[in-house]
Amino acid sequence: MGKGESLTTDVLLKVCKALACNADDISWKRSKINQFRKAVNKVIRSLELFSGAGGLALGLHQAGFSNSALLEWDKDSCDNIKLNIANGYKGIENWNVVQTDVRLVHYSDYGRDIQFVTGGPPCQPFSLGGKHRAYTDARDMFPEAVRAVRELRPQGFIFENVKGLLRKSFSSYFNYILLQLSHPEVVAREDMDWMEHLKLLEEYHTSTGDKGLEYNVVFRLVNAADYGVPQQRHRVVIVGFRSDLNAQWSFPKQTHSKEALAYAKYGDCSYWEEHRIAKKNRPDSSLQERRALQMVDKSALGDRWKTVRDAVIGLPDPRSEQTVKFKNHEFRDGAKPYAGHSGSVLDEPSKAIKAGAHGVPGGENMLALDDGTLRYYTVRESARIQTFPDSYLFHGSWTESMRQIGNAVPVKLAAIIGMSVATQLKRMVAQYAEKRQAGLKAV
Repeated sequence: MGKGESLTTDVLLKVCKALACNADDISWKRSKINQFRKAVNKVIRSLELFSGAGGLALGLHQAGFSNSALLEWDKDSCDNIKLNIANGYKGIENWNVVQTDVRLVHYSDYGRDIQFVTGGPPCQPFSLGGKHRAYTDARDMFPEAVRAVRELRPQGFIFENVKGLLRKSFSSYFNYILLQLSHPEVVAREDMDWMEHLKLLEEYHTSTGDKGLEYNVVFRLVNAADYGVPQQRHRVVIVGFRSDLNAQWSFPKQTHSKEALAYAKYGDCSYWEEHRIAKKNRPDSSLQERRALQMVDKSALGDRWKTVRDAVIGLPDPRSEQTVKFKNHEFRDGAKPYAGHSGSVLDEPSKAIKAGAHGVPGGENMLALDDGTLRYYTVRESARIQTFPDSYLFHGSWTESMRQIGNAVPVKLAAIIGMSVATQLKRMVAQYAEKRQAGLKAV
């Protein structure tokens, strides 16, 4: 087969023979080769469900994903993304934002070349701050995520959800979710409840033979702070690769640590020097703690956790006249401490920015200043803590903007996971190309 020669059926038959392929799978092999060809030098074509404020989509865009569409039912969230597109936010000008109920979506409308399905299925059924209804909650959209995978047959998927998904009381249902994603074509009959469907999936999963569309699924509880996000935000991330791809993927290694932050504060004091905090204003540590930290091998600690002070650097006091130079940085009055709501301190990662079903929780969205006073985070400060770029704007009220930000995936975390997935896809493409070339030479 010469350079530029078309991939005819005769040539493909020779390739399959050389690679020990089954000739009955010719059409599938042709489709697979075409998919891999497209992936070599192009972005990863994806479809995002439950896109919210766009945090996951922005991060994956940075990693080389290109969304064919972002599906979201909430009008305010859709309007916010559309306004950023209209304002010229770079790189998203071609995003197709669709306000819709995913239960009404026909995925065939988006073509058959979607490589990845991504999204954050609504988390209220599993949230530690919610009512914990899970499978009895109409807001549980994992069944729709499974349907998208079944109908689009992508190379893989990335889904994010709250820590509460791993609650002991939800363990059977979480296993049910994973098995559905592993075997999306094993669909429940209309007369089946979820436990009966789980039983069917368990039997199917432990059986032998050709299982059709199948995914190798892994999950991990990650702390965004461990990846350079200035926030302690624990989330469950589920990643799956189609079983024919031999992905050999694992979650990216943690890059930042609490221990490195402690060393920067009390070992070499570089944190305080970086922020020009006078010695008299630094918190005390015991001599024993300082000596212990000074004996630590700093190189083994990785980068330090990022703090609230790191995140808000360069932003003026929102009560000052300088605030007019920054979008979404308006002061909001009324912050008050009470039991369990003491705010985030400047020199640690922020508490998780949250948005509850009954309003924005106060403690997680308040900031404790150096002088001991409290105030609410501004929208821009919260966006920075979620690692949204300053040029990405929020156009609703403070409450609405905080809701959207609180429900978002940190952009940086999404980018790191996305880049890891993209790297592995490119590796698979390269390996497949080498194998195919070896097969051609053998012919």
